[in-house]
Amino acid sequence: MTLQWVPATERTDLLADPVARAVRDVRGAEVAEIDPDLADTAAFCEKYGVTLEESANCVVVAAKRGGETRYAACMVLATMRVDVNGVVRRHLDARKASFAPMAEAVELTGMEYGGITPLGLPEEWPILVDTHVAEHARVVIGSGVRRSKLAVAGAALAGLKRAEVLSLAG
Repeated sequence: MTLQWVPATERTDLLADPVARAVRDVRGAEVAEIDPDLADTAAFCEKYGVTLEESANCVVVAAKRGGETRYAACMVLATMRVDVNGVVRRHLDARKASFAPMAEAVELTGMEYGGITPLGLPEEWPILVDTHVAEHARVVIGSGVRRSKLAVAGAALAGLKRAEVLSLAG
């Protein structure tokens, strides 16, 4: 199947509400409609001919310290794993860090599981962008819903308000 990319601002019906509001500030963002049953990265890449190296995943992390839980989003290429217990935990100055439970991530973001993206996240969340993502000319990411994907420049993700670029792999 071939992806039909269009400017994201022209098809906000393919985006979760918080993403539709945030995408206006992301220059060059494009969206393509996909089969929602193929939203998971491996299935999406196989069906639509996108390589794992061109895809980036957004992982929601819950960091705890002193009875307080703070959340952060981590953007890594689909070929990489986030070092949650090392790099991310230390960077967030947390005693403990783990992937946020699915139901919690969905509720807090207003996005669908499998479609969570750094665009439109709660204002207080840091967005940790891996250096490999930041260097990419264009990466395919979630759109907030399972029925579409966004394509954006890595530099656009690195330039988001609250974004920090660092090496997230262990």
